[in-house]
Amino acid sequence: MTTYVNQQKGIFPAVCPLDCPDQCGLLLHKENGKIVKVEGDPNHPVTKGNICNKVRNMKERIYDEKRLKHPLKRIGAKGEGKFKQISWDEAIETITSHWKKLIDSTGPESILPYSFYGNMGNLTAEGMDRRFFHRLGSSQLDRTICQAAGTTGYKYTMGGNIGTDPEDTIHSKLIIFWGINAVSTNMHQVALALKARKNGAKIVVIDVHKNQTGRLADWFIPILPGTDGALALGLMHILFAENLVDESFLQAYTIGHEMLREHVKQYDPSTVSKITGVRVEDIYTLARMYGETSPSFIRIGNGLQHHDNGGMSTRTIACLPALTGQWLVKGGGAIKSNSSYLAYNEESLQRPDLLKNKQTRIINMNEIGRKLLERETSIHSMYVYSSNPAIVAPEGNLVRKGLEREDLFLVVHDLFMTETAKYADIILPSTSSFENTDFYGSYWHHYMQIQQPVIEPYAESKSNVDVFRLLAKGMGFDDPVFDEKETDMIASALTFPSNPSLASINYETLLANNYVKANVEPLFPGAIPTPSGKIELYSEKMKTDGYSPLPTYVPIMKDGEFPFSFVPAPNHNFLNSTFSNIPKHMKLEKEPRLHMHIEDARQAGIEDGDIVRVWNLRGECKLKVSIGENVLQGVVVSQGLWANEQTQFVNALTPDRLSDMGGGATFFSGKVAVEKI
Repeated sequence: MTTYVNQQKGIFPAVCPLDCPDQCGLLLHKENGKIVKVEGDPNHPVTKGNICNKVRNMKERIYDEKRLKHPLKRIGAKGEGKFKQISWDEAIETITSHWKKLIDSTGPESILPYSFYGNMGNLTAEGMDRRFFHRLGSSQLDRTICQAAGTTGYKYTMGGNIGTDPEDTIHSKLIIFWGINAVSTNMHQVALALKARKNGAKIVVIDVHKNQTGRLADWFIPILPGTDGALALGLMHILFAENLVDESFLQAYTIGHEMLREHVKQYDPSTVSKITGVRVEDIYTLARMYGETSPSFIRIGNGLQHHDNGGMSTRTIACLPALTGQWLVKGGGAIKSNSSYLAYNEESLQRPDLLKNKQTRIINMNEIGRKLLERETSIHSMYVYSSNPAIVAPEGNLVRKGLEREDLFLVVHDLFMTETAKYADIILPSTSSFENTDFYGSYWHHYMQIQQPVIEPYAESKSNVDVFRLLAKGMGFDDPVFDEKETDMIASALTFPSNPSLASINYETLLANNYVKANVEPLFPGAIPTPSGKIELYSEKMKTDGYSPLPTYVPIMKDGEFPFSFVPAPNHNFLNSTFSNIPKHMKLEKEPRLHMHIEDARQAGIEDGDIVRVWNLRGECKLKVSIGENVLQGVVVSQGLWANEQTQFVNALTPDRLSDMGGGATFFSGKVAVEKI
């Protein structure tokens, strides 16, 4: 294995570790053993050397003076942020002795891991940690805060996380960004779209906010939150009514098109316009544009799935390419996620066989605030890593109240003193991705990538893999799986005959090339992984699971007697709370704003730049207002999660209800009132 760590100077390959579909290839410049510059790898086939400011300024985060250097033990009140330095031996002994007592008194399910993809490395995010908590027998976490609803809905239609090769979208003639601020969250799909536009393509953006992606579009279509499924059904109504469908494709590759044709007659443009806020003439124009343009491509975003009806909305939009036969055209189709193409041997990596009690309870991470406060749940210890629930989880005030419990033994493994870490009993310093061995698979493009350590671990920080090895030893677990080397874990995970797309990808090929493309065959002709092997416009499985078997619009739930739909969207220079505490990124982002329609502001006596109180029965925050026509009336949108800003804590307002499918989050289905301070 090539050793980059010991080389004091040079340029070394790397992978962006962020939870972003683009997963860029990087080049790290080192001087005197330290990273001095991060740039894109111009040879990467998809990202081609272009990277965002988040990653370009990553060295500021790696070498930030506030980064944790040593294990810490709490000496003050929970949330006060008072700690003293301890040794790793004392930290591991404190944690494992506490857990042993809990297991003896209340059972292993009183312990809960809480994590997500703060680092997208597979070993870091779902490797030794899963082995450890399976072996421990702890409560298991349902990690559904991001893509769960949409993934479930899309699978009902298409059978898996499969879609268009993004590299083919340079051939598209119509590109629809639906519920995704791609400029901020999928910039290389934007780059491909701009190449397509030079060849005559039109770019349409459908969203609740005219953000940066909306501003670059040829046509921006504003929509009311949670009504995306209704718009898709209205488009289907017109496509069928005006014979803009591909009958031969429907006959050969779909199930249920006859029933769908009858079903969508109720979604006439006038009805759909009243639901969505999209003008009738615009619904006709968009449907005809989509039906008459080929290749046409839809990039289905995460935004629309963060609603009560997010699964069904995604399932519905996923039906559109089948109606016009776009799956047979290069550059046509859709992408929600392409992660199935890079699916690896999860059982080998995670070892679920180590979990003896197969009925071990599962706790949905979106409900963590409520679960921490429920007596019957009896969570007595929580181990948080690669996440920051005190700021990113919904019903944020409940979460913080739960973290304040004196009888909750909280351990946090992170790079910084996060909002969550301030409540911890023990804090462990974490390595960055550039200090680890790991492998990465994009959920957008088709390339698997490897990361070798480029720099030494910072101060006393340790990787997730190393910490769980120490915890296993401290618990007395002598299973050989905890001694397995990272390189062997990668090799085993990539040995997966069940996924023929991985045939040319193994540890050796990754080591030799840094990135390797999966062998992906066109979806059609052929069978897809639905029960029928076809695109299921009518899904018998959905019926069995208790849903309408046909795409159906169900309004989002009523959320109190408040006048505004509230959408706390991502911003450009942070990724959730990551980077929100770094001065350079904060300067780039400037300040949080609440976007409000000019007429709503006029009626409330609010002027541009005013500070307003945004509130509901869950909590409140204070934001500066930006007034204009970037949102529809009755809608307010904020952008970003800001570190250590109590007054701008938008997740104090968000519901912890679960979505219609997959147990997903419903961040964007909340309602608020807004008043001038």
